[in-house]
Amino acid sequence: MSISDLFDSGFKNRNKGHFASIVRVAMENGHLSEEERHFLDKLANQLEISPEEYSEILANPMRYPINPPYLHTQRLERLYDLSRMVYADHVLGPKQKEILTRFALALGFTPGNVQYITDKALSLLVLGVDLDTFLFEMQHMNK
Repeated sequence: MSISDLFDSGFKNRNKGHFASIVRVAMENGHLSEEERHFLDKLANQLEISPEEYSEILANPMRYPINPPYLHTQRLERLYDLSRMVYADHVLGPKQKEILTRFALALGFTPGNVQYITDKALSLLVLGVDLDTFLFEMQHMNK
């Protein structure tokens, strides 16, 4: 096995773990709404999850390890990615804030400030900021 195969395999497994974590959050209430299913369809495509892997993960998301980001910056980067996906095309409609809040909690943000964080993240996306600006604004929001 070549180094590129190892990298591709590791990247693919991380994407599957990341997707499975999102599926767990989306299925917290025991089912997926039509909006959530559409969101997961788009996310699977972006993460290069095959239809077979998609079905497998939906059937048993607990089979895949959770890879929560340890560093605050990594959590913010993942929040940026998830916020962009939630905000894109308004796929989730009025549920976008609700599901982003659930994702933010799953990423390790505290219940005490999660509403502020999701509001700030969505407002930054409305402004069309890039990752660097997002990170800067989110890291300096209390200062």
